[in-house]
Amino acid sequence: MPLHALSALSANHPLPPGRAIVVNDDRRMASGMAQWLCSLGWHASATGNADEAMQVLGRGACDVCVMDGLLPEHAGERLLNAVRSASPLTGMVVMLPPHPQGSASMGWATRGRSASLPTADAFVNAPVRDDELLAAIELACRAGRLRQVPESDPNANASMVLGNHATIHHVLDIVNRIANTPATVLITGESGTGKSLIAREIHRTSDRRRQRFVEVACGSLSESLLESELFGHVAGAFTGATADRDGKFRQADGGTIFLDEIATASPCMQVKLLRVLQDMQFEPVGGTDTHCVDARLILATHEDLAGLVAVGRFRDDLFWRINVVTIEMPALRSRPSDIPLLASHFLVAAGAKAGRCVDGFTPAALDAMLHHAWPGNVRELQHAVERGVFMGRSRRIEITDLPPAVAAGGTGIPAASPNVSATSGLKNAMAQPERQLIIDALSRHGWRRDAAARSLGINRTTLYKKLKRLGMDLATLQPTDQ
Repeated sequence: MPLHALSALSANHPLPPGRAIVVNDDRRMASGMAQWLCSLGWHASATGNADEAMQVLGRGACDVCVMDGLLPEHAGERLLNAVRSASPLTGMVVMLPPHPQGSASMGWATRGRSASLPTADAFVNAPVRDDELLAAIELACRAGRLRQVPESDPNANASMVLGNHATIHHVLDIVNRIANTPATVLITGESGTGKSLIAREIHRTSDRRRQRFVEVACGSLSESLLESELFGHVAGAFTGATADRDGKFRQADGGTIFLDEIATASPCMQVKLLRVLQDMQFEPVGGTDTHCVDARLILATHEDLAGLVAVGRFRDDLFWRINVVTIEMPALRSRPSDIPLLASHFLVAAGAKAGRCVDGFTPAALDAMLHHAWPGNVRELQHAVERGVFMGRSRRIEITDLPPAVAAGGTGIPAASPNVSATSGLKNAMAQPERQLIIDALSRHGWRRDAAARSLGINRTTLYKKLKRLGMDLATLQPTDQ
């Protein structure tokens, strides 16, 4: 669609405010523009450089990025390329000075004439009027929504979910069956198993994938804030509500809304959610106009909703309304064969983040990960690998680079469920992995205590204190040929 047609469409059918990032090395200017957008109902974040902008973008989908076209060292062009790659649906607005100034402005002009280079969706020249900037933002948002992933892209149909275990295949089979249906989906499973990822996979494979995926962390908001976040509010509804603001349900119109940790919703909120599920209608906080939306609803919880219904903490009518299709995410300990695959994936990502080239894991490190019980599931594995990359010094992740709880898995006993008798006591059970780690370090370094201490990340004095506390006599532990 040509830009003039988009402009006409914007004038007749304005889009509701969404998420915006403002990038300007003049932080006061960036903050002022972000605050102005927030007063109009946008969720706007101010950043001072390209790296900060990408960090904000990494925390969730964004509708538009408004950036200064004269960022130093061609950072604006690098940011444009990065946003196009990481979030192609994000609209880009570039602010330029009133007259071309140097190579930066000329660079944008050259880029705009080149069919081989991505360019911004809209440009504005300073001094910019409010209506001009809003029109440019509207134009960029619409252009972003019209962008599509090329069908020839080999990654266009690639699943975001990794795993070869039968339990994951079963989950993905359910996803493929219900993706294009209107069924409400309830995702259950322990924390860290990837419930949000599966929700995004349902959206990605559905016929709503060109529209927005909106995620709400219900457990992080109070009842009053959650109501405003979901249904929006009108100006004057409460202190600080200076303008009308659309809620997440309106933002997800035509797309998918994902309500995480739904079990934390209060009884009053459960009643309101029940009405939305039945009629897809609601009123914003402080308003009287009824809004209708068409949004796919996905919910998630790590709690036993049936048990909460039995004790009166969750409405039974709401439970039966959302319990149409249930997907239970398997714990990581139930699919240990997927640990090497997931760890390798996280290793590549963490290496790129740290600017290090890491080739893999030592056999001892991999063995420890395979024997760890992973109470934090995939999220814990990701953080363990990241720690190994950040703390390690060699080309491969060693067992001592991993968190102590994970490294203890190398003994062959899952750290989360050690073989503890009723009389051994918790203190003694927790000391066993520490003893084994010290013995392994000493053995690897020829029983040289200074080298073993360095490999454990402690000094020699601390090692002596640990040996004394644990009752370890090296004279009896060290092989006689050493």
